[in-house]
Amino acid sequence: MDKSTHLFTRRRGRPGSASSVVVIGLGRFGGALATELARSGTEVLGIDADEDIVQSLNGVLTHVVRADSTRQVALDQLGVADFDRVVVGIGSDIEASILTASLLKRMGVRSIWAKAISEQHGLILEQLGIEHVIFPEADMGRRVAHLVRGSMLDYVEFDDDLVVAKTIAPQEMVGQTLEQSAVRRRHGITVVKIKTSDGQWHAAGASSLVSAGDTLIVIGPVERTERFASLV
Repeated sequence: MDKSTHLFTRRRGRPGSASSVVVIGLGRFGGALATELARSGTEVLGIDADEDIVQSLNGVLTHVVRADSTRQVALDQLGVADFDRVVVGIGSDIEASILTASLLKRMGVRSIWAKAISEQHGLILEQLGIEHVIFPEADMGRRVAHLVRGSMLDYVEFDDDLVVAKTIAPQEMVGQTLEQSAVRRRHGITVVKIKTSDGQWHAAGASSLVSAGDTLIVIGPVERTERFASLV
């Protein structure tokens, strides 16, 4: 279909960036994702089969339409392949998720992210060639488990054994610089940022002085990071 027949036009982002994103499936995950993208200035086309959901996001997203994403003619008319990235947020209907992802690959969409609700669902998406398969429920469950188990204020896992965590400075560091506390040698973690009593974040260096109540951003292996956070 000629691009002149597409319902929407959009700007191209820089290589590696995404200034325009399609979110297909606007349930809890897709709706929250699309809303946050729009809030941050990204052009967002939201697609869902439910008219009530579409109406609820009218005026929130750049564009939002009711359409059947398992029909290629609908995706073509919306110019989906011209957006920088496409996220398939469909979770309740696995068949629709797989059909949609398959169509997007066939259409030559450059960057596809897809939500999976089970290992089997994720495996099929990977076999279709989807570059980014997301397990939001499982990922959030693991994240919350670490927060519940320890004293961390926040926790982000980057690899199997590399995490970034936010925690309160333990008493053993109070009144010392990072060099004096020897936190890297003693605990195997690195402090990268310190939020002081003025409410500002500061880059952490050897001469950074830690005071009571300071918030730290630390990076390190999972077990060492949890053990350090438990010192609070």
